[in-house]
Amino acid sequence: MVPEKESQLASAVLMIRPVRFQSNPLTAASNLFQGRNESSPEQQQLDAEAEFDGLVAVIEAGGITVVQVDDTAEPHTPDAIFPNNWVSFHADGTVVLYPMEASNRRTERRQDIIDSLANQYGFQVREIVDFSHHEQDGHFLEGTGSLVLDRVNRIAYACLSSRTHLDTLGEFAQRLDYDVVAFDAVDRNGEPIYHTNVLMNVGEELAVI
Repeated sequence: MVPEKESQLASAVLMIRPVRFQSNPLTAASNLFQGRNESSPEQQQLDAEAEFDGLVAVIEAGGITVVQVDDTAEPHTPDAIFPNNWVSFHADGTVVLYPMEASNRRTERRQDIIDSLANQYGFQVREIVDFSHHEQDGHFLEGTGSLVLDRVNRIAYACLSSRTHLDTLGEFAQRLDYDVVAFDAVDRNGEPIYHTNVLMNVGEELAVI
């Protein structure tokens, strides 16, 4: 089956409003950009709310629809504002769920959000492809953090790290009919770059590395 033609640009985005945002100690070891936040959890939440509202305003001003969903207080998911790590949406109605390294991020996956997008907002959900079973083997692929997708040419770029594994990449490529360009990248100190999307992106007419 030839996949439905995809656009490289999104007309709508899903954003999760923070409820108990704070620096996640379980992700700090692999994300050297994270650093240490000396602010109280309460202040981190206030700062995240302000940044969230500012980003929503900028995106909507650009003519893109923003679907906002509140995070839940329990279970505590400090990184829930990054839903692109657990889910991706595709033009043919395929929804992909991904395996994540940090155990306290796995409860971010919420079927109620997917149901709401279909029932309340009218987005097509034809099939859910779930790769989260790879967590049992310690293999991960953190959505469009791990993957930078050229959706038009169906190429998935992936920087290998503790959060991005080849076997999971292979299953993604097979199930979604993508070619994979996998590579290694390190910072100036020789430490692996944890996510592909912090070092590159592919737009409609512009790529940035």
